[in-house]
Amino acid sequence: MDKMGVITSFIHNIIVYNIPLLYGTVGEIVVEKSGSLNLGVEGIMAVGAIFGYIFGCYANSLGVGILVSFIAGALCGLLFAVLTVSLQANQNITGLTLTTFGLGIYFFVGNGLKSVAWPVMGDYSGIKNGFADVAIPGLSKIPILGHGLFNHNVMIYLGVAIAIFMWWYLKYTNSGLRLRAVGENPAAADSVGINVKRCKYLHICLGCGIMGIGGYYMGLNMSGSFNSNCWINGYGWIAVALVIFANWNPALAILGTFVFGFFNTLRVSGSSLAVAFPGALGWLSAVPTQLYQALPFIITAIVLVVTSIRSKKGSGLPAALGVNYFREER
Repeated sequence: MDKMGVITSFIHNIIVYNIPLLYGTVGEIVVEKSGSLNLGVEGIMAVGAIFGYIFGCYANSLGVGILVSFIAGALCGLLFAVLTVSLQANQNITGLTLTTFGLGIYFFVGNGLKSVAWPVMGDYSGIKNGFADVAIPGLSKIPILGHGLFNHNVMIYLGVAIAIFMWWYLKYTNSGLRLRAVGENPAAADSVGINVKRCKYLHICLGCGIMGIGGYYMGLNMSGSFNSNCWINGYGWIAVALVIFANWNPALAILGTFVFGFFNTLRVSGSSLAVAFPGALGWLSAVPTQLYQALPFIITAIVLVVTSIRSKKGSGLPAALGVNYFREER
């Protein structure tokens, strides 16, 4: 057996199967930096997934699918913003309701279309070719790591690019500074002329749009095979925890996605590693499949416990996160 090939495949699968976490995490970071806590990531990704996939297939265009999934996610964000920013609804309850609402739309639209004429991804060359792997010249030839890290579909590169761009945006632009000010102290931001409501609306919609693209990626990665299980499959909840792991930093979210993805990918690649390295990793074959399936959520719980007891010094947690802003009380 080609042991190096097994390692390369393992690294490649970590990225392929877990990049939706990056979309969900970066999107949630953008939302939370505005001071809004949106627990509806799972539902928003589901809405972006179903509408992005359907419209992308009918248009036979990956770009159309990405655009529609972004718009669908942004519309969910708009609904969240109307309820929590304008109507001052409880953010936790609204987010959880949005998850239920989004999953309901996903199954309603999916089951309805499946009973008539479900678009099969393999029938649309524009989607298949657009989602094919694109090797980065030079870097993809690096031994072991090259194929695993630098030979992927365009949506993986897009996810990394969005994460880096949002890191730069939050850290170095005036708009990013205003966003962080709103998330830290909306009253102080309001007092210096920042339109708090507009800032929240724009960035909630932007963040939720990014989540929608992540949902669309999951649909494509499963070849558009619609069944009784949602494509998102809990990734939205992991993304919420990954925000804390990444310390509200979009660039660190890339590392966090890889770390979480490592444990998640053991579920599909653990047996191959055990066969390739029986001396060091043979014990992986004895681990029950159910434990592999639960491992990402166990790691999520551990992260939440550790971060809740560690010092808040240096934390990127917005001070006004989850607190509705009443301008009249300023």
